[in-house]
Amino acid sequence: MAKALLEMRNITKEFPGVKALDNVTLSVEEGEIHALCGENGAGKSTLMNVLSGIYGYGTYSGEIVYDGAVCKFQTIKDSERLGIVIIHQELALVPLLSIAENMFLGNERGKKSRIDWAETFDKADKLLAEVGLNESSHTLIKDIGVGKQQLVEIAKALGKKVRLLILDEPTASLNDTESRHLLDLLLAFKKQGMTSILISHKLNEISYVADKITVIRDGSVIKTLDKRNEAFTEDIIISAMVGRDITDRFPRRKPDIGEVCLEVRNWNVDHPAFDGIKVCDNVNFNLRKGEVLGISGLMGAGRTELAMSIFGRSYGTNISGELILNGKKTVLPNVKSAIKNHIAYVTEDRKGNGLILSESITKNTSAAKPEKISRRGIINFEKEREAAETTAKEMHTKCSCVEEDVGNLSGGNMQKVLLGKWMFADPDILILDEPTRGIDVGAKYEIYCIINKMVAEGKSVILISSEMPEVLGMSDRIYVMNEGRMIAEMDAKDASQEKIMACIINSDK
Repeated sequence: MAKALLEMRNITKEFPGVKALDNVTLSVEEGEIHALCGENGAGKSTLMNVLSGIYGYGTYSGEIVYDGAVCKFQTIKDSERLGIVIIHQELALVPLLSIAENMFLGNERGKKSRIDWAETFDKADKLLAEVGLNESSHTLIKDIGVGKQQLVEIAKALGKKVRLLILDEPTASLNDTESRHLLDLLLAFKKQGMTSILISHKLNEISYVADKITVIRDGSVIKTLDKRNEAFTEDIIISAMVGRDITDRFPRRKPDIGEVCLEVRNWNVDHPAFDGIKVCDNVNFNLRKGEVLGISGLMGAGRTELAMSIFGRSYGTNISGELILNGKKTVLPNVKSAIKNHIAYVTEDRKGNGLILSESITKNTSAAKPEKISRRGIINFEKEREAAETTAKEMHTKCSCVEEDVGNLSGGNMQKVLLGKWMFADPDILILDEPTRGIDVGAKYEIYCIINKMVAEGKSVILISSEMPEVLGMSDRIYVMNEGRMIAEMDAKDASQEKIMACIINSDK
């Protein structure tokens, strides 16, 4: 039996009004990949923040034993000195600095007060090669995609002589190919003796790489599964996570689809930064009342750009084409006009563009349509709070109260606040862009139920998702996008992952 590299004993962590961790004990063997599963708000990220020193010694009770020694980390630097490195879901990279500069930011190469740039770029290139990233270390972060940025973070960790690598939802923003590469990289590192802790909601990925799985629910460890002793099945993991069996991942719905409520004709959008590059190329599609319309495609296909350009031209330049809304040609020159015409857009970037993290749930809920809780420009604060409480209850948002800052919530509960904000705006058409990215199966199911409730009321949903099972499981009809073009349309009952991928592959020929 391998020795335990890490033991976290009886860890308890409290925030005002909330016990985030309740006597949690976790043991991780040297050289294993140990997965942490649980619903959003279960305490997984909090536990890793305790381990890495983000929540310093004294702010929690319990004991951390690493490599046989009791550790009392006060800062993240303390844990990094011992080779414990955490990579958060929201990557901590500076867009306008080069890859090399990001990799050694705070860990500079050189002597005294002088940086040795030759050593910096040379070492960075070698680390990039280790993670299989074929990019010059001189390249700016803003010029590479999210998948490559994730590899930069891992290379950055290698530069800190990592022994225990913690990854929080590392594949949440990656496509299938990028995700598989990252997981294979973890397996390669395992062969070299590295230990990893992986937080993920993607159960198929966990089953692929993990040696053990610890399930946390409501701040307590429910069970730890060991691949050597028992098989990992999604049903067992899900039941432990949510405390109940989910027999159908996608709630059933009897479609009642009406006439066309939105038609997009010959829609063209140019990239805002690069002249002459089309992100939407003569796109045509329609949406019907009471319908969930799925838009599938690989990352970079133009789905988000299409959604944002429709939503009050909030993305792109040289936008041309026609929007027909309920049979009438309509121009939506800005976001305010889109909201006024009962169109809402739930962004894929909830932290960057969707929510004001430093404000309360109450303020975020009313932000899209403040006129509902105001008169002559004066906000009725009691009415605003009541609206927030009602919305939070409908969304099953876990929080101490609606005056809690959104930035204190888990990712899944942030997503519920974002969705609640737009539901409060009374949309007839709701555009959902990656609505379940980085959230657990229980929260996903609740969001799916909200979608079904909307369309049952005669409203319409456009669902953009990189998870094909989600598109197939929730949609009535599916469009496939590739390289800014709509390349296929099919009824969901006739669709499959193989058919969608075949359309994409054949369109590239």
